[in-house]
Amino acid sequence: MSKSSTKELNFRQSVDLMFNRAASFTDISPKMIEKIRVCNATYTVRFGVKLRGDIHTFVGYRSVHSEHREPVKGGIRYSLDVNQDEVEALAALMTFKTALVEVPFGGSKGGLCINPKDWSEEELERITRRFTFELARRDLIHPSLNVPAPDMGTGEREMAWMMDEYRRLNNTDINVIACVTGKPVHLSGIRGRVEATGRGVQYALREFFRHADDKKKAGLRGDLDGKKVIVQGLGNVGYHAAKFVAEEDGAKVITVIEREGVVHNPKGIKIEDLKQHMLSGEPLSDFKGGKVTDPDPKAIEGACDILIPAAMEGVINVENAHNIKAKLIIEAANGPVTAKADKILRDKGVFIIPDLYANAGGVTVSYFEWVKNIGHIRFGRMQRRNQEAKNRELVDALEAQGGIKFSRKFKSEFIEGASEVDLVRAGLDDTMRFAYGSIKEALDNKPELEDMRTAAFYRSISAVALSYQSIGL
Repeated sequence: MSKSSTKELNFRQSVDLMFNRAASFTDISPKMIEKIRVCNATYTVRFGVKLRGDIHTFVGYRSVHSEHREPVKGGIRYSLDVNQDEVEALAALMTFKTALVEVPFGGSKGGLCINPKDWSEEELERITRRFTFELARRDLIHPSLNVPAPDMGTGEREMAWMMDEYRRLNNTDINVIACVTGKPVHLSGIRGRVEATGRGVQYALREFFRHADDKKKAGLRGDLDGKKVIVQGLGNVGYHAAKFVAEEDGAKVITVIEREGVVHNPKGIKIEDLKQHMLSGEPLSDFKGGKVTDPDPKAIEGACDILIPAAMEGVINVENAHNIKAKLIIEAANGPVTAKADKILRDKGVFIIPDLYANAGGVTVSYFEWVKNIGHIRFGRMQRRNQEAKNRELVDALEAQGGIKFSRKFKSEFIEGASEVDLVRAGLDDTMRFAYGSIKEALDNKPELEDMRTAAFYRSISAVALSYQSIGL
């Protein structure tokens, strides 16, 4: 292998390469392709906060990739690794992700160069509120222009702080609660948002196993039941994806790879037990539900049916792609497979469900939350009991006149109207099924696209181009 072929691309270069490959199959003009590819704007803010008796300066970014639909949408991550290239690449992925799953948002992303573990909760709140002020004064957080969400290093707590700070600055805006998504449920969040990305990964896997031709390509049979799974990263996304496929679909999570070490159990790891142990603060080595070994980057190369990379970008690259033994990779993280590694894996026959589709559950349910906030009403509030009454009448009539006797369990499940979380999950499931079908349709119509990633980008680029053309650009 030549030296040039082993030289790895950075995250942004990988995204551009994947984009360019898909764009080459379209008949869209080169000028329009360039317009779609480039980031509209990236804002860098540097602000000081007085902490521990001294002034500390922080650097933050908010990138707006495309405003073909507004508001633009994208998470905010807290990490020392945050930089402009990463934020712009993530914003681009958000544009194409929302276009693919038909969520009416443009793409954006943000980040703050900070290690949250270095600061107390009170200090983090002061930093977050000041960061929010810097974004708000530039309309980089706004219910109708730019709507952040949680990402790596942030969660419901940070979104609550951001919303409250924005509300203090805009106390006459009736839609102020829609300025961020991923809020706590008691502060106008939506049930099912915390689990959304992991739940979307589960639904994507279920949809994959409904397609015999895709299973054949991957060398897999049946459904998720009994499949051996390796999960890299047990943060929010990896935890929920692993928990759902194991507890609800019968998959066997045999390995979990974390920074502190690797947990392996050929009989299957109980994900909830492992997560609770990690939250307890006890050393990972004390976990009794599997063999714990030192951190090992080669653990990702272990034999399995399904590999779920759910942490950082670039974990599968030219250095280890040849050694990957998984039959199916589903990208729960953003950009876990580099562009060059993607080519190596495809040549090996590894089936890849790309991040563009696989982790779209978060932004999909964020859209539901935003709609709920703009509508100022909980989903199901107007119709749930009406639906329940009609279902009860139907069951009663069938029992009285048809001589049918339904079990108490059936009646309880059938009669009860759909709750907000039921509706959220149903909407997410429908979105993931529809998007998978859209990718398959593109592959059927243009077999030269060859793989799901290229087909997903192709679909997204075409959708964004149509939006621009329709408004006269």
